Parts: sequence; C-alpha cells; structure tokens
Amino acid sequence: MATPFGVDATSIRLVMASANAHKVAEINDLLGTLLPGCVVVARPPSVGEVIEDADTLIGNARLKALAIASATNCAAVADDTGLFVDALNGLPGVHTARYAGPDADSASNITLLLSELKRVGAETETQRRATFRTVSLVVFPDGTELSGEGEVAGSIGAQPSGDGGFGYDSVFRPLGSPKTFAEMTLAEKQAISHRGRAFVALAERLREHRGL
Repeated sequence: MATPFGVDATSIRLVMASANAHKVAEINDLLGTLLPGCVVVARPPSVGEVIEDADTLIGNARLKALAIASATNCAAVADDTGLFVDALNGLPGVHTARYAGPDADSASNITLLLSELKRVGAETETQRRATFRTVSLVVFPDGTELSGEGEVAGSIGAQPSGDGGFGYDSVFRPLGSPKTFAEMTLAEKQAISHRGRAFVALAERLREHRGL
C-alpha cells in the first residue's frame, strides 16, 4: 500500500535538503534508530542550494523542505540551526551558517566568532555562554508539515578542540560536559545535542502521523 512515507506503511524515505554528507549520515543514523525503516538520503545533485533568506529558523527550514519536496515529489526533511551567543546579543543567530559571509565555511565562521568574542572582552565561561537551537521539519508532497524543536545551553571555547562533527562543534561545549561536541562520539552527541533533540521531537510527530 502506497503511503506518503515511502513504498509501504513500514518504510519512510526522506530526501534531506542538505548535501552535507556528515549531516545526512548523522540524521539518517538518528531517525533510523528512532523509526526503524526510516531512510534519509541526500538531495539529488541536480537540485541546487536553496536561498535561506527567512528571518526565523523554522522559516529557513520550511524554504528548504518545500523546495526539495517540489523538486523531487518526495517527502523532504530539512533543519535549520542557530547559535545564539549572549555576549554578541544573540549573534550569529539565524545567520549562523553564513556568519562570515555567503560563501563561508566552518573554519571562517569559527574564526570570526572567536574574534568577535575577543573584541567584546568575553573571556570567562560565563561571559561566553551560548545556546544552540534547531528546528527540524518534514514537508510531504501534499503540503503536510511536521516539525520538532530542540536546544542545548553551553559555552564557546577559546579555541577549537576535537576532530568530529561539523560547523561550530569544535568550539561548543554543552553545560556540565568536559567535551566539545567535536570531542564526543556520535552517540554521545546525539543524546544531548540540539539537533538530536529536534529530531527526537520530529520522530515523535512522524510516529503520531503514522498512527503508531
């Protein structure tokens, strides 16, 4: 029996708006564990980057998911994450992925972040407090939307530490943890991360939508 999720009622195939292999693998592992039968694949190479010009996290997630659902006629999943740093009045916030410019990579974003914290004199852990927030969202070809949210508080380290993860993981240390996200195993990170929590919430919505 065909369903909006995939081939039959026990499978869910979601096309992810991201082409980031690390992110796709992380979300595939997470949702596959929470929802056996769920498979997340990267967006097709023929589908380009979506311009993220909304002023909210959920707005950007919706732009990406709608574009992928429209291009592939498949259920699409997207997320948007913001790093909100207290000492920088909430920056980089919704512009987290493009903090150092439209073509910024993780290294340039981190360099700018550490430079800005130094500029404002934020030296102690308390002065470098920050919160990661993620919104996850699935859009089906019929326009149905399901979403989840998650956040985690922490602080920004003085320098990068760790080789795992992506984005700002090497400088973000969750409160109460001796490790940055980049120093954690994937399982350790997913258990407490903003993205993990957002996708746990999304998995619950998907489960409810399936009547499980």
